[in-house]
Amino acid sequence: MLYDLTVPAWQNGLKALSGELSKALAWGTDNGIGELQFAVARLAPDMFPLASQVRFSCIQALQPLVRLAGVTIPEFPGDATDFAGMQNQIASTLAFLDGVDPAALGDDMERTVSFDLPNGMIFDMSAFDYVRDWAQPQFAFHRTAAYAVLRHMGVPLGKADYVSYMMRHLRPGTAPAG
Repeated sequence: MLYDLTVPAWQNGLKALSGELSKALAWGTDNGIGELQFAVARLAPDMFPLASQVRFSCIQALQPLVRLAGVTIPEFPGDATDFAGMQNQIASTLAFLDGVDPAALGDDMERTVSFDLPNGMIFDMSAFDYVRDWAQPQFAFHRTAAYAVLRHMGVPLGKADYVSYMMRHLRPGTAPAG
């Protein structure tokens, strides 16, 4: 159950982010915006840039596996400086997620998950609360921030790009024309 609530959602989001980055690279090439400009772009001066948001999206899809399954995860020590590097981080994360044994996360939604933050704060909560209140929101925040940076830079993305994985569920004949 914990696997079903986490890994597939992270895979969906990362695949969509990969598609958005591909679209941004092509659009940037056509519009004279270089890869480094994208990598360092941010929404506000005190927010992390696109490259960090991509890296953090990957980390937030992996870090809960340490806490829920006790696995060792790959490290991404720094931000990528180009699209190939960001895509590599996503591909590495997806490859790792593909190898996760669903049983490793367990089904005990009430077991305690504890974690600490660099500022000294320590949290104790059930596995279910951890997934609902921390793991999913952390992934969603960084994944959405990456999307928003791309939009801010002018990349013509829309909701269909953000939730591109939903197209497999679309009832035939119901997509809008044109």
